Amino acid sequence: MQSNDTTIENNTQQEETIVNKILEAISGSFVPILGVLAGSGLISALLSILKTLGWISPESGTYAILSSAGHAVFYFFPVFLGITMANKLGANGYVGGAIGAALLEPNYTGLIASQAQDVSFLGIPVMLATYSSTVFPILIAASIYALLNKFLQKVIYQELQMFVNPMISLLVVVPLTILIFGPFGTYVGEGLSFVIQFLSDKSGLITGAVMGASWSFLTILGLHWAVIPIFLANLAATGLDPISAMVAAAPFAQIGMGLGVFFKTQDKKLKTLAGSGLLPSALAGTTEIITYGFLVRYKRTMIIVGVAGAIGGAINGLLGVSGMAFALPSFLSIPVFTPVGLYLIGVLTSLVLAMVLTLVFGYESKRNKALAEKTSKEFGIGKVKNELILSPLTGNVVPLNEISDPLFSTETVGKGIAIDPTDGEIISPVDGVITTLFPSKHAIGITSDDGAEILIYVGINTINLNGEFFTPHVKQWDRVNKGDLLIQFDIDAIKAAGYDIKTPVVITNTEEYVDVKPIKDGCVQANDGLIQLNA
Repeated sequence: MQSNDTTIENNTQQEETIVNKILEAISGSFVPILGVLAGSGLISALLSILKTLGWISPESGTYAILSSAGHAVFYFFPVFLGITMANKLGANGYVGGAIGAALLEPNYTGLIASQAQDVSFLGIPVMLATYSSTVFPILIAASIYALLNKFLQKVIYQELQMFVNPMISLLVVVPLTILIFGPFGTYVGEGLSFVIQFLSDKSGLITGAVMGASWSFLTILGLHWAVIPIFLANLAATGLDPISAMVAAAPFAQIGMGLGVFFKTQDKKLKTLAGSGLLPSALAGTTEIITYGFLVRYKRTMIIVGVAGAIGGAINGLLGVSGMAFALPSFLSIPVFTPVGLYLIGVLTSLVLAMVLTLVFGYESKRNKALAEKTSKEFGIGKVKNELILSPLTGNVVPLNEISDPLFSTETVGKGIAIDPTDGEIISPVDGVITTLFPSKHAIGITSDDGAEILIYVGINTINLNGEFFTPHVKQWDRVNKGDLLIQFDIDAIKAAGYDIKTPVVITNTEEYVDVKPIKDGCVQANDGLIQLNA
C-alpha cells in the first residue's frame, strides 16, 4: 500500500507543471459561472429560433431586452472573470471584479467612442482597445493582482489591509492592464492576423488546418477578435471570405466533443452541462458552455477538438468554401456559406470525428481516471449517501457568511459552517481518505467513505505563513478513521502573527446533495455532530 501511495504522489508532483497550474486556474475561474453561461446561451438560442421563424423582429423592444439578458454575461466577461479568477487564486474577488469593470467603465470607453488621440497615462502613451467580451487581459490582470495582494498582506498592517490593499491594487493593476496586458493581446493579435493572411495566400489546405486546429484556443485567449477584421475585410472587398469557413470547423468540433461527452459520461452533472451547452452551440454558435465547461477542464478534449477542427478546416480550405456574410457558425447559419454541400462535408466531418474520438478515447486523462479509481475502489468510496459530518475541532460555531474571506462567505467553495477554535487540534470528522494536504499545511481535504468531500481550512490568509505553526500528522492518500489526529496548530502564535483563526468546514461537492444542513450552534466539541448531509 505504501509503495502505491508513494508512486501516485510522485506522479502527481511530476505532472504539476506550470501549464497544468495555468489550465487549472483558468478552469477554476470559469466553473462558478458555467450556470449563468448555460442560461444565457439558451436565451440566445431561443432568440435565434424565434427570429428565424419570423415570430420576433430584431428591431423590436422585446428582442432588445431579451438579447440584453442573453448577452450581458458575455459582454461583461472581464467583470465576472475578475471575480472568479481572483477568488481562485486566493485574493479578494470583488477587487478582481473592479479591475475588470474598470475596462468597461464609461470614462475609459468614452475615450474610444470619441476616437481620442494622443491619450497618455503619466506621460506614457496608451493604446486604446475595447475589452468587452475579452478573456485574456483580465486573466493576466487578476493573476498579477493576486501576486500583489499576497505581497501587500505581508507588508501592510493587518488593521489597514481592508482598504489599503484594494486601493493600492486598483491603482497599480488597472493602469498596467490598459498600458501592457491589453495592448499585448492587441500586438499578438496583429501578428496573428499577418500570419493567417500570409498562409491564406499560400495554401488553403494548410491555412484551413491551422485555423481549424487553433480557433478554439484563440477564442479562449480572446485573440479571435484580432482575426475577425480579416473576415470583414474579405467580405467588403470580394463578397466572399474563405477564413470564416475554415474556422467554422472548430465550433462544430466542439459540438461533436460535447455530444461525445453527453453519450459517454455517467456523471449526471456533466451530462446536464453537455446537454445545456449543445443547444446554444448548435443553434446560435455560442460555444462558451462547452469551451469553458469541458475544453479548459479536460486536456484530452483539447487534443480531440484540435485534431477534428484541423481536418474539417483543411477540407473547407482545400475545397474553396467561403462565407458570404459574417455569422457565428451553427446549423442555422449553414446557408451563409457556399457551396453549401462542400461546407457541410467539412464541418460535419469535424463534428462526427470529434464525437467518435471522444466516445473511443474518453475526455479524461488516464491519470485522472487512475486517481478516481484509487479513491472509489481501493478506498471504498462510491456515490454520495446521507451522512453526518462530525466536528473536527473544539470551539465556537460561526456562520460562513461572517467569514471575511468571500471565497467562503459566498459559499463559492461549498456550503458548511465555520468554527472559531479553542483547541489547536484537527481530527478526522469521517472515515475516509486524505485526498488533499496543502503544502502550506493550513488546509486539508478528506473524502469520506460515503462520498462527502470535506475541506477544513484553518484561518484567513494563513497560507502566507507557509506552514509555520502547523504540524500535520497525515499525508495525502492516508486512510483515516473518525477521531484520528490530522493537524496540530499553535493558536496563540497564529493570532500573534495577526491572523484570524476562524476555520471553515465546507462540503466542496455540495451540488451532489439535496441538503447540506449545519446542525450545531454555540459551543461545539470535537466529535460532536456538525453537518447533516442528505443525498
